[in-house]
Amino acid sequence: MGKRIVFVGAGAIGGYVGGHMTRAGHDVTLIDAWPEHVEQMRARGLELSGVTDAERYTVKVNALHITDVQQLSRQRPIDIAFVSVKSYDTEWATLLIRQYLAADGFVVSLQNCINEERIAALVGWGRTTGCIASLIASELYEPGRIKRTVPMGGERHTVFRVGEPHGRITPRVQEVAELLSSVDSAKATSNLWGERWSKLVINSMRNGLSAATGLYGNQRDTAEGPRWLSIRLGSQAVRVGQALGYSLERMLGMEPETLARAGEGYKDALAEIIDILLEGAKKRADDQRPSMAQDIAKRRRTETDFINGYVAARGAEIGVEAALHGRMNETVKRVERGMTPAAADLIAGW
Repeated sequence: MGKRIVFVGAGAIGGYVGGHMTRAGHDVTLIDAWPEHVEQMRARGLELSGVTDAERYTVKVNALHITDVQQLSRQRPIDIAFVSVKSYDTEWATLLIRQYLAADGFVVSLQNCINEERIAALVGWGRTTGCIASLIASELYEPGRIKRTVPMGGERHTVFRVGEPHGRITPRVQEVAELLSSVDSAKATSNLWGERWSKLVINSMRNGLSAATGLYGNQRDTAEGPRWLSIRLGSQAVRVGQALGYSLERMLGMEPETLARAGEGYKDALAEIIDILLEGAKKRADDQRPSMAQDIAKRRRTETDFINGYVAARGAEIGVEAALHGRMNETVKRVERGMTPAAADLIAGW
């Protein structure tokens, strides 16, 4: 009998991954708090698309409203629960599904930011695992419709990295990696925390910057001013992660030390990083925008406190310079609260 899988959060990531797992024949239930999204999935299925026509599918899915979750008590317990909500919703989402877990069931944090400790506080470290989604760039752009705006990773780039907090490769993270391989390339990692911080570096370079300015990904990376700020944000985040003792991974073709040196003004490193960013822009759809920029456009709360704000806080805690992240965090909050519109002028002179 196959494993029972639940996604708490069926948005851009949870919906995309859960939809493809369903298409591959796995027993998946999608739970989401947006009523219109759930109703559209029930009525017409979940429409998935990518940068090629071959990636377009409509999948019939089992979708539940939050108010329907009690139905799970009459069914076989959940073996694997993916939490795929915004970081600020992590605790309630974990509590929602905790009571329906099987005796050996566990939770996978398939989220931005670093949320494993929040999950473990509610279900225990023994039932907590993490998964990084690297370079997936998907967007829930209408109820029941999710698009991916970068190419599939495949053999070129490993998208999903699944790990245990203690660092050992266990059968369950290998099983999760195998499940995720029905979506895109996946592996089990012994470096969950290094992978987590490496993804945080990328998010801290891009999410807040696009949210504050309204720039799409390619606009951000091809324009000299925003690109230079992005590189300096990445540099500071790398230095904080290194000081915290994380073993950082290569990030979208960028070596951590090269990125750090680029932001510190070393010309050879800067030229290399610029080339990588410009090359990446050639492969990205022009309408790609990071999740926090999507949140601003939809008038939703952002994860800025858990991305730029988190880097700034950890840097201050250990005495490593990360002032740009604090400034970016406050700027995004001003935009989020409607105090000022998103505009490139907000970063002028940085």
